[in-house]
Amino acid sequence: MAKGVSLLLLSVFCAALLAGCTTMSNGPVSALIVTDQRGPVAMGAAAGQSKVGRSEAWGILIFATGDASISAAMKAGGITRVHHVDSESLTILGIYAKYTTIVYGE
Repeated sequence: MAKGVSLLLLSVFCAALLAGCTTMSNGPVSALIVTDQRGPVAMGAAAGQSKVGRSEAWGILIFATGDASISAAMKAGGITRVHHVDSESLTILGIYAKYTTIVYGE
């Protein structure tokens, strides 16, 4: 009995460690199984929004990579003046996570 409880606690602990690398709560709500959100990040001084640039970072279990910075999104969209910035985040079971920054501007 004690061996079974110990194994269960060890499994829960290992799952929590692995999920820690891919969990994110960048929005107003979070969920245990799937989180898929979009929302605002910031406003800028540009008058229009004729260009769009995106940058992203993602992770699977213990590996994460990417550059989801505003400057990377500006470079990808050829933007020099920012109108506004939005974000998207997706998390599935704490195993896979993706964060995308979307910049609108001129």
